[in-house]
Amino acid sequence: MTPLMRGLAGAAILLAGLLVTPAPAAAAVSDLELALRWAPVHYQDTDSSDYDADYLSTVDYDADWDARNNWEHQDDAVSRLVGSVYYSVVQTSTHWFLVYAYYHPRDWTEFDPFGLVTHENDMEGALLTVRRDGSAHGVLEAMVSVAHGNFFSYVPAGSPYTAGRESIDGTLRLQTVDGVARPTTRQEAKGHGCFAWNGSSFPGGDGVVYFPSSGAGEVPANGNDRSVAYRLVDMFAASGLWAQRANTATFASFGTFRGDNGQDNAANAPWGWDDGDDGSDLQRGLLATDPAKLVSIYFANEGTFSLTYERNGFR
Repeated sequence: MTPLMRGLAGAAILLAGLLVTPAPAAAAVSDLELALRWAPVHYQDTDSSDYDADYLSTVDYDADWDARNNWEHQDDAVSRLVGSVYYSVVQTSTHWFLVYAYYHPRDWTEFDPFGLVTHENDMEGALLTVRRDGSAHGVLEAMVSVAHGNFFSYVPAGSPYTAGRESIDGTLRLQTVDGVARPTTRQEAKGHGCFAWNGSSFPGGDGVVYFPSSGAGEVPANGNDRSVAYRLVDMFAASGLWAQRANTATFASFGTFRGDNGQDNAANAPWGWDDGDDGSDLQRGLLATDPAKLVSIYFANEGTFSLTYERNGFR
């Protein structure tokens, strides 16, 4: 082989190596970083007859996991009602699915002498569907929120998703905070049904606006505090909410909180959330435990969409 031929051969080998070398992948992101990126700005309506009964907290805000004393302890010390939101992350090869769960010690009203409307403990929230597009945090494509016994579907502007079995109930508004566009959610006072924020003022003129924080949460200064930090609490943390699922002081049955004020055992954790009329093939709890299945049925035109989990702590 001549020197020229050897040079050409070497160049060809080098070029081939360059052609097959994969592009650098996006750096792996932690679940907390991902949850913080997409954590909603949360509009919590409050009722002036008992403002702090609408403040966010955690199930163990009173330093124990006995869910039967949460109603009684709610008004003992407002300082314990630190803004907190539970989160979970599961993933397939195409998507991340993030649940955000908002907890209140009471689902309440001013007058319920027979205990037919109120109940101890209350947890409602939302599921976000985020496409893994190669960027660090992906692209938000859809949200399903939980309001009592119903789910509501939303898509942000630009999402390709269309209605599937369920109709799309509205547009998911994004709000830019410190240069980051975040989804927005809202909750009713008292009953705490969760929806996408509609851009309107609070119905009674007063409410708390919670913003996600990478650090500690805050207690609202009053029932009309428009800037309160909330902290993120991992549902899968050691000794956390999911780890308590068999704790009979916390749960009366799988996914149902134990409570003895008003209606007994009437509140559910995410793995107990259910829409009562979305079909018998969508069992209770799938919004958290099998969100890919639920989203694939609720929406259409999702594009490439895997139903196989790479990670799912609920399984």
